[in-house]
Amino acid sequence: MELRQIQYFICLFEEGTVTGAARRVNVVQPALSAQIVKLEEELGQKLFIRSARGMEPTEAGRRMYQLYLPILRDLSQAREQMTLRSGEVGGEVVVGMISSLAESVLSEALTDFARAYPKVNVTVTNGPLLDWVASGKIDAAIVDKPRRPFSLNVEPIIDDELVLVGPDDSTVPASLPLSAAAALPLLFTPREHNLREILEDYARQENVVFKPVFEIYSMTALLSLAEDAALYAILPRTVVRRHARRSPLRVRTIESPAMARQIICVTHPRRPLTTASALFLDVLRTHIRGLTDGAPPAADTDR
Repeated sequence: MELRQIQYFICLFEEGTVTGAARRVNVVQPALSAQIVKLEEELGQKLFIRSARGMEPTEAGRRMYQLYLPILRDLSQAREQMTLRSGEVGGEVVVGMISSLAESVLSEALTDFARAYPKVNVTVTNGPLLDWVASGKIDAAIVDKPRRPFSLNVEPIIDDELVLVGPDDSTVPASLPLSAAAALPLLFTPREHNLREILEDYARQENVVFKPVFEIYSMTALLSLAEDAALYAILPRTVVRRHARRSPLRVRTIESPAMARQIICVTHPRRPLTTASALFLDVLRTHIRGLTDGAPPAADTDR
């Protein structure tokens, strides 16, 4: 098995067509197809099946992609490191991050990191982040701590208080129990969203049932709708802070029980981080922790 064959295989898997893969690696289509055939013959397994949608990977193809993608990325990182002068930091960093945090810290974090380490290329993505860390597709991920068990290294970053945000109505106190918040006209994320899972866990402990008016995946959209329609939402304080300062929304504390989501960094237990990845994660942690520095008192209106 040659490195070139693995590169062609990875490109074909990701592009889904021989045309797209050949263009990406800058070879003619017959040459790429011939190398894939040789690879299949050597492994004794079909890796792709041609269909109307293009080249569909078989189960063996999907397994090979999971196994060889991390190896190819490690080789690429090693080659780039060898071309740098002593003391320089370079290479590729691929990190996952939940969108609610990315909207708050990513722009400033990337700017700071690029200024300090201009030779590093950074990609920040979103998706099934725990699965991608486990398979080696990404170096690390910043996520809400899941409720289900998983087998990755975990580093806590912050506990992000969950607060009630809604109209400035004097009949709703500055601090209230979850049972009282649940009686208000609420907006929620859908059930597959991790924040909803966290809230439903707290609700079960308190024997509370939520009956949301609307369910929207984007927390930013929830804030906008809360403002426009005079509705309420239970959201992380880090998400609410910047929006609430420039809107008439009021932030209230939920005191019984006090609720929070835990923000964590996950990495693979058997794949050490590169220097570039570790440095970028340090910058991200600093900016995320800065979201809670000097936070207003819990019952403050944040306006």
